[in-house]
Amino acid sequence: MSNIKISVVGCGYWGKNLVRNFFDLGVLDSVCDSHSELADEMQKKYNVPSLSFDQVLQSDVDGVVIAAPAAQHFALVKKALLAGKNVFVEKPISLRIEDAQNLHELAIKSKKILMVGHLLQYHPAFLKLKQLISEGSLGKLQYLCSNRLNLGKFRNEENILWSFAPHDISMILGLAGSLPDKVYATGSCHLNPNIHDVTTTHMTFKNGIHAHIFVSWLHPFKEQKLVVIGERGMAVFDDSLSWNDKLTIYPNQINWVDGFPQPSKSEATKINLVSSEPLKIECEHFIDCIQNKIVPRTDSSEGIRVLQVLEAAQKSLKTQSATNVINEDLPFYKHESALIDDGCEIGNDTKIWHFSHILKGSKLGNHCVIGQNVMIGPDVTIGNKCKIQNNVSLYKGVILEDGVFCGPSCVFTNVHNPRAEIERKDEFRLTYVERGVTIGANATIVCGVRLGAYCFVGAGAVVTKNIKPHALVVGNAAKQIGWMSHAGEKLGDDLICPKEGRRYSVNHKGYLEEIINNESISKPDTQSNTVDSFH
Repeated sequence: MSNIKISVVGCGYWGKNLVRNFFDLGVLDSVCDSHSELADEMQKKYNVPSLSFDQVLQSDVDGVVIAAPAAQHFALVKKALLAGKNVFVEKPISLRIEDAQNLHELAIKSKKILMVGHLLQYHPAFLKLKQLISEGSLGKLQYLCSNRLNLGKFRNEENILWSFAPHDISMILGLAGSLPDKVYATGSCHLNPNIHDVTTTHMTFKNGIHAHIFVSWLHPFKEQKLVVIGERGMAVFDDSLSWNDKLTIYPNQINWVDGFPQPSKSEATKINLVSSEPLKIECEHFIDCIQNKIVPRTDSSEGIRVLQVLEAAQKSLKTQSATNVINEDLPFYKHESALIDDGCEIGNDTKIWHFSHILKGSKLGNHCVIGQNVMIGPDVTIGNKCKIQNNVSLYKGVILEDGVFCGPSCVFTNVHNPRAEIERKDEFRLTYVERGVTIGANATIVCGVRLGAYCFVGAGAVVTKNIKPHALVVGNAAKQIGWMSHAGEKLGDDLICPKEGRRYSVNHKGYLEEIINNESISKPDTQSNTVDSFH
């Protein structure tokens, strides 16, 4: 399938399935397990070397897949990331939120993939269900119910909540689009006085959705079922049934007649699905993420969100009371209507508001504010503390340094002479916006120009040439009518900022200079019509 090399660490109950799939995909390089008999069995069966974990990290494998006990996840993932490996770790990402956040930050710093094994996010039935919900087939969601029941597999190192529920939490958070406000969990211990065999977890969300999860490994039969109730219909994802029956839509509704709710039942529709092993799809996704440097569907941020709910549920089990969920799931804020493509980098504390779309390959710095209905990308770079107001599109070829302000509906272009029927992607021109620039509402920035640091483009101006640092320009085509200070104040004849008191002078080549300790801080000497003139 590819030249990617994968090593699987952990060849036991679940790990052997990962070994099989990566072997079938043609990328299995080696196996590793602290129990030598398990590793030897995989070595003989698949004719790959059995290595120690240190040997795996010293090898040239591209990705390390970790299927060890959950208590070992943090230490193993951390060592793998520090060794420069991409990592796919089975759920949960770790047992502590602080450790998971540490791993998330380490993955970002090392620019490596960190993917969490929430298998059902890759199930064709769940993917189809999610699509139907996003298309509005069920209307506004009201209630979600998930059961995961079986007889065994019993564990001594974790309870049923941590063993079974991560899959259900992942699905519910994926459909609800946010973390719950409150979590309330109850349960009982029968086989071991300190380990819950049965738990029921209730979740309430700010958007009005309610959900509950029932998990048990002390149940007479196997059941894996997700029920979704919406205003205009209902759906059941039953993974224990055949592929033809796994996903069923019920167009049932509730009508109010004389003040009383009356059910309106309709014929159920079975959704056709292509039979495919979800684990294989998940393994293929990890390989694709490594090859194309894209963000996994179940990345470390998603893993942290699931862990937050698990910790809240565990606390609720202990205190026998509802627990608030601390919303620290992402280092940035994304409104549920916003879209962020795979392969984007979003900085800490950046906020992305309603209906905005960040396209593949774009990089946004820290503390940015992206307003409503903004489109960025692909491959656009934005610095720290930038503010992009409503209805702005930043196309490929646009680069913003730190502190840039783009006013509402300002316009960037990337081709000088576009035609709908003629491909001109090889003619995109770079537009470089330096630090602290302000672009007014409805201004147009024609591609191929450079806007000097702290310049100020008036509302409605049309910029066709490079702008000097600190210059104030207005009109069509934009012309300079004055100078602006660092603080965005128009300078008078004395060239002193009325807000900060900074002093400036204009040198003999026509550039504004700040005067510090009676010495001028020089600016570039020349200005051309290319974007390279202010390097």
